[in-house]
Amino acid sequence: MIVVLVEVTPAGEVVETSREAMTFARDLAGAGGGVPVDAVVVGHADDALVGTLASYGARRVHALTGPAYDSFSGAAWAAGLLEVRERSGSVVVTAAGTARGNEVLAHVAARSGLPMAANVVSFSSLSPFTVTRQVVGGAALEEMSLAQRPAIFTLAGHAVEATPAATAGAGELVVETPDVADADLLARVVSTEEPEPDLSGTLKSARVVVGAGRGAGSAEGFDDILELTELLGGSLGVSRVVTSLGWRPHHEQVGQTGSRISPDLYIPCGISGAIQHWAGCSSAKAILAINTDPDAPMVTRATHAVIGDLHEVVPAINAEIRRRRG
Repeated sequence: MIVVLVEVTPAGEVVETSREAMTFARDLAGAGGGVPVDAVVVGHADDALVGTLASYGARRVHALTGPAYDSFSGAAWAAGLLEVRERSGSVVVTAAGTARGNEVLAHVAARSGLPMAANVVSFSSLSPFTVTRQVVGGAALEEMSLAQRPAIFTLAGHAVEATPAATAGAGELVVETPDVADADLLARVVSTEEPEPDLSGTLKSARVVVGAGRGAGSAEGFDDILELTELLGGSLGVSRVVTSLGWRPHHEQVGQTGSRISPDLYIPCGISGAIQHWAGCSSAKAILAINTDPDAPMVTRATHAVIGDLHEVVPAINAEIRRRRG
């Protein structure tokens, strides 16, 4: 059996990455001969939530309840997940590769004395169970064998498309009230604050992204870059140093600590291409780098490159675009 830890929004809806994890688990179950897939949620599970998970193939929905689950605790969630796993004898424990998913399954792995694979994108063999996972912020892939049972791993976000099952699962609701040790509640969420609004949606979905780094020179050095962005109908993405210096807002940042982009075309201007930034733009289909340094990592990895000062090259590109458009 496969057990999937499922995260739920405050409105009671299954988050997209957990629906992806259910899809992946269902594919893995099919490859293993059709073993059942059970979902584990924390807190009350209403009919709508159970119905959604059943539509993704859940045979049972285990709802962890009790005072220990009134707020998030990685150790407490892991204790409940392990209790379900031990009672069911599941051979796989998985979750979405979110901050919570990775934390909870790290607890599960440590308590089980087993390895954990984080940010898996695919599996290639069942005996031994072999997975491929993202490392170095997604810039590289690593093959890992999970020979012991249960196999414990998280699924990288958007590694698969969330797809309901062709045949819904039974969706039997099982209310669980696990015993949770006091030690498991030493670290838990005691208060939350509303985050600043996420304004990065346009950047993540843009087909063309024009990037700018330290080479912009100052907060006032973006005029030509912004014009190019507008001419191409794209979005502006910047490096970490640009946001650290306060030249542009953080929601425009591309990289491991910013947004990850996958446009048809990325035009990084004056960006050296450190690993932190490359982790965010490596999925771009084509990269046109503009840089004075021919040996900069971004230039050497780019599909095409123009060696020159962005303050000379970008205005020339803008002028040519305007000329061709009349």
